[in-house]
Amino acid sequence: MIRWIRQQLGFDPPHQSDTRTVYIANKFPQNGHYIPPRFADNRIISSKYTIWNFVPKNLFEQFRRIANFYFLIIFLVQLMIDTPTSPITSGLPLFFVITVTAIKQGYEDWLRHKADNEVNGAPVFVVRSGSLVQTRSKNIRVGDIVRVAKDETFPADLVLLSSDRAEGTCHITTASLDGETNLKTHFAVPETAVSQSVSRLESLQAVVECQQPEADLYRFVGRMTVTQQGEEIVRPLGPENLLLRGARLKNTKEIFGVAVYTGMESKMALNYKCKSQKRSAVEKSMNTFLIIYLGILLFEAVLSTILKYAWQTENKWNEPFYNEKTDQERNSSQILKFISDFLAFLVLYNFIIPISLYVTVELQKFLGSFFIGWDLDLYHEESDQKAQVNTSDLNEELGQVEYVFTDKTGTLTENEMQFRECSINGIKYQEINGKLVPEGMTEDTLDGSVPCLNREHELFLKAVSLCHTVQISYDQTDGLGDPFSHANGFSPQMEYYASSPDEKALVEATKRMGVMFTGSNGENLEIKTFGKAEKYKLLHVLEFDANRRRMSVILQTPSGEKVLFTKGAESAILPYAKSGEIEKSRVHVDEFALKGLRTLVVACRHFSVDEYKEVDRRLHEARTALQQREERLAEVFNFIEKDLELLGATGVEDKLQDKVQETIEALRLAGIKVWVLTGDKHETAVSVSLSCGHFHRTMNILELVQQKSDNECAEQLRRLARRIKDDHVIQHGLVVDGASLSLALREHEKLFMEVCNNCSAVLCCRMAPLQKAKVVRLFKTSPEKPITLAIGDGANDVSMIQEAHVGIGIMGKEGRQAVRNSDYAVARFKFLAKLLLVHGHFYYIRIATLVQYFFYKNVCFITPQFLYQFFCLFSQQTLYDSVYLTLYNICFTSLPILVYSLFEQLVHPHVLQSKPALYRDISKNSLLSFKTFLYWTLLGFCHAFIFFFGSYILMGEDTTLMGNGQMFGNWTFGTLVFTVMVITVTLKLALETHFWTWMNHFVTWGSIAFYFIFSLFYGGIIWPFLHTQDMYFVFVQLLSSGSAWFAIIIIIVTCLFPDVIKKVFYRHLQPTSTQKSQFIEAYQGIGCVDSMCCFSEGQNACSRLGRLVERIMGRCDPARATRSWSDSDTFFSNDRSMLTLSPMEVSHC
Repeated sequence: MIRWIRQQLGFDPPHQSDTRTVYIANKFPQNGHYIPPRFADNRIISSKYTIWNFVPKNLFEQFRRIANFYFLIIFLVQLMIDTPTSPITSGLPLFFVITVTAIKQGYEDWLRHKADNEVNGAPVFVVRSGSLVQTRSKNIRVGDIVRVAKDETFPADLVLLSSDRAEGTCHITTASLDGETNLKTHFAVPETAVSQSVSRLESLQAVVECQQPEADLYRFVGRMTVTQQGEEIVRPLGPENLLLRGARLKNTKEIFGVAVYTGMESKMALNYKCKSQKRSAVEKSMNTFLIIYLGILLFEAVLSTILKYAWQTENKWNEPFYNEKTDQERNSSQILKFISDFLAFLVLYNFIIPISLYVTVELQKFLGSFFIGWDLDLYHEESDQKAQVNTSDLNEELGQVEYVFTDKTGTLTENEMQFRECSINGIKYQEINGKLVPEGMTEDTLDGSVPCLNREHELFLKAVSLCHTVQISYDQTDGLGDPFSHANGFSPQMEYYASSPDEKALVEATKRMGVMFTGSNGENLEIKTFGKAEKYKLLHVLEFDANRRRMSVILQTPSGEKVLFTKGAESAILPYAKSGEIEKSRVHVDEFALKGLRTLVVACRHFSVDEYKEVDRRLHEARTALQQREERLAEVFNFIEKDLELLGATGVEDKLQDKVQETIEALRLAGIKVWVLTGDKHETAVSVSLSCGHFHRTMNILELVQQKSDNECAEQLRRLARRIKDDHVIQHGLVVDGASLSLALREHEKLFMEVCNNCSAVLCCRMAPLQKAKVVRLFKTSPEKPITLAIGDGANDVSMIQEAHVGIGIMGKEGRQAVRNSDYAVARFKFLAKLLLVHGHFYYIRIATLVQYFFYKNVCFITPQFLYQFFCLFSQQTLYDSVYLTLYNICFTSLPILVYSLFEQLVHPHVLQSKPALYRDISKNSLLSFKTFLYWTLLGFCHAFIFFFGSYILMGEDTTLMGNGQMFGNWTFGTLVFTVMVITVTLKLALETHFWTWMNHFVTWGSIAFYFIFSLFYGGIIWPFLHTQDMYFVFVQLLSSGSAWFAIIIIIVTCLFPDVIKKVFYRHLQPTSTQKSQFIEAYQGIGCVDSMCCFSEGQNACSRLGRLVERIMGRCDPARATRSWSDSDTFFSNDRSMLTLSPMEVSHC
């Protein structure tokens, strides 16, 4: 405990060095000076609270919210001083809000505890005291040897010691970590690979030295020192030796590994980082409005306090005969009395700040987010994937997007690669029926069934089939045994797995052309060249990285020669080539790129004996280094990958996704600028941009590429700015490469932004992942503060997805990292249009009205209380009963606005999609502008004045309103005002509602009915638990007066009639685009197409939820459903969303 406290205070850090030493099987040195280090246990803790800290920690987090803290202060003030209202009026709503939130968060944390206990209690086998012992996962310690069987997940980060294979390899999948489903091969060092039994592992003398834990899944630096017969053998350890917690063992019977990182220090746990909290523009506006209303509250409290003392300067009001002051009151401090009165008025008016606003907004966001997952238009039938909501806090932000930053590969394209063309020795070839045919020739012009390949062709095909990280799965034997047994007779069950779709397409292409990769076995790779088997010994793999943009293998050929095969981007290969048809290949690569093909250049290098010895020595030194290993490896790789012989280039096609062009055009019509950010080369990116409609053929394409210096970049930007100014009539598109972008952002950010803002479309090519994030951040922080959206499918898109206001992941073929780090996830780019133009539009108008309406109804609520003080000498007498004060926001007016904010639709969703320009009506937070806010606030004050003075005119002169001559009193007057207010604010929302369902009717009229029923019961019965009952028989007496009913009707009509006139006037004289579309929809009608029940095909598990909601909302009979447009419509004709019918459609059905 003392050690833990010292660590928390920073006096005793748990790790003193940059490396950790792990003794395998915990065989520590026997000298007495060695103190074993303390490492984290293997428990995973994803929960936030414990049973001991839940209450204080949760309360602390909740009271950090300004509104909650404010109401807590008000509640404490009511307890400490004599205030006009009971502490219950503030305490009960606050208690309700805090309790509901605590229950929700506690339940979510209980689920996390449950999941943690399941993981931590999973059975595992470890080697201890010479035998295999079963224990729980949480009991694994650093240094334990763990056995993992086939299809089991690794319980900790393990360094592989041995497997059931003689060469010590195993296959794993990391789908739960990065979403990649391909098989990956991991290796044991040769000295431990032979220890395949518990007894041999027990006798193993070895030490692992490695870096301290870090979150990077793909980085591991370490070395293993094995002691054999008194001799120490040092072997390097890298990512290929580390088995990560959460990965799964495949196609291998069992493995043994030593735990090096456990529990919360494992790489999987270190990646549990919390994403930065994103706040929507609506939330920021809401906080601004709260501050304004807080100012109004303080102004009213100060004014009332001042007027009270001004009024009391007259003796007859200061101390009337019926309320004489005591000596203590006369002698008390005037300053303290002023403060006390100020606080009392603050309590009296505090309900102008709506505490229930936060709860309603959270409920609206949480419940509303389900509609995205239920929408069958966002369901992809081929992959059986529906839209996914990872955070519901940004729903309304989907309706405010001004910039879309999109990846290209896998986002605009399918990421399904098909080999199309190649260039070998300066000659272009295309594939026809599995044969390489020179360009311009057909298969019929070739003699013989098997093409005759010369040395260059054969070497090129061998390089492509050997330089990769492809794995093979054999379904018949499930991968057990020697994969070479399949080499002699090719099994149709053989399937290639690759982390990159490009590699898989190229290896499959060489197989069709006669050079087939048949498997790897430890250090050996085998291919069959036209039926003849050849074995190559794998000496080294020079892994791909984003800086080099190439990967290489060093092999020993069957003749014993050492050769390097390398492939990569043309900019990473051609500058290092010294022989081969370099210029012709460069031209061919550019031609491939202009066709939209993805290009790779292939080269080789032959080593002499001395050259290879030097290469081997340098690689061994760099790979065994514990410090600066990456830098030293990069230096060695550059030393090796030079003086290359160019073999040729490949062109692979990645076809566009369905309806990409229509989607980009719809976004452009909606006023959204689309940027494409890709790592592809310039020509390929431009070709794809043209084919997908991002660039138009008539667009003037400007280029900022291959800039070498700051001055050159600045001059080019000025030229582009002048050209845009001169040709302002036509549209411009801009192409920027990564190197030029770095220069532009370094010194000329303002000029670059000016050029970009005047371009209709921008394409950034050769982009590194961090550059993508920098571009997004540049626009986020610009003076205009536009709302940005980033969409991508790969791990390289994660940084920009997290940087943008809204991040959307594509469920593609490049893993699930983008999906895991996104706010929303969809299966295809085309779904972005529906997500923004329909769901974003709906969410924004709903929550914007919700926020404004909440402030409006609270102004209506509290302003009569303020006006009443002018008639009661500012004595702090309350106008409403304390029960009404408490239940106004909780019961009487809460449900109508919640249901409105879930189901409201200004326009039918098909109209929103077919007329994307309607999106502009809500852009730039227009419904929450200060002008709109001022309108709702002034409307609330006007209605409040009418409520109060309308009732005062009726009752102010002691008019007898009862048949027996009896007059009304104070509580009857307040109840009349409250009754008029509840009905008016509810009917005001009804006037704002365009889309009526039976649920809207139920909560609207039900809320009014509930108020009357509750008031009759509350005032009609003597409740024994109430100390005083001021409201006894008041409501019954009020309703028994015909004059009161007349007053209620007159006041309500007086409030709402001008609002109706205003709406009619504006809709006919100054209609918005949205209102014009409502007219068209009303006159033409739209058939029942959007109901989920109208379609039988493509329904998955979520359709049951859809049908349930359909029944709730009273949808149409499927047998009578009709469609009013055809499948040949150009844009999203198969519209099958749910919860999107208008009243017109119900009548049609």
